[in-house]
Amino acid sequence: MTSILTNNGAMVALQTLQSINSNLTDTQNQISTGKEVASAKDNSAIWAISKVMESDVAGFDAIKDGLALGESTVEVAMAGAEQITEILKDIKEKVVAATGENVDHTKIGAEITQLTAQVNQIIGASQFNGANLLSDDVDGNGATDITVLSSLDRSGGSVTASNITVATVDFVTNLDLSDIDVTDSTNADASLALIEAHIQTAVDGAAALGAGSARLSSQQEFVGKLSDTMKSGIGAMVDTDMEAASARLKALQTQQQLGVQALSIANSAPQTLQQLFR
Repeated sequence: MTSILTNNGAMVALQTLQSINSNLTDTQNQISTGKEVASAKDNSAIWAISKVMESDVAGFDAIKDGLALGESTVEVAMAGAEQITEILKDIKEKVVAATGENVDHTKIGAEITQLTAQVNQIIGASQFNGANLLSDDVDGNGATDITVLSSLDRSGGSVTASNITVATVDFVTNLDLSDIDVTDSTNADASLALIEAHIQTAVDGAAALGAGSARLSSQQEFVGKLSDTMKSGIGAMVDTDMEAASARLKALQTQQQLGVQALSIANSAPQTLQQLFR
């Protein structure tokens, strides 16, 4: 039955065209924004997951900065410990020379005093951003280590922070060179064992700081890779597949043109009724 009041064909064509236009708008938005899931209404579950992961990525980016700062602090102290080790070798040479009888113990003692002062200056200067791992007081507030946030471990809905702690080697207390005495050959002989112990202390301290620096560097590299992997995962969930979107856009544009033609044909159908009344 054909009616001039109700055009079923036009209604169907209009609904089809509206659906095509809606899909076309969604596809154009996906192409223009680059995101298939740009808001919660697009896909609430995926959007929620992506936002949690994005917050974790932001946290890992901040952790990388903290690890870099911690690594720099440790490396400065390590460089100081290595330099002190070299100076202690020079002091050992002076002590060995002082064990002889026919030497100027006063001059040798003066040289050792200058080298000792240099060691103390290096201990005091081996700080980065106010933290000194060669000192007995790392931050001026009584701290004996630095704690660096190394990771955020998510289990279900809870997040736990992980830390890397690097302790001070405390050269202020453990490397007291005031016991080195070269006023005569007898005292110089006794000081040989002492300077050997001091050298071992410096070497052990530098090694400990080196291990801490290596751990921070390794963790920083891991966090960087983890952050990149998470970004790729987020992109896989919410980013637009541009090749597929391009093909879909072409198809929808064709469907839109056909839909307009179908609606035009359906709208012209009642006009054929005029032929019945001629």
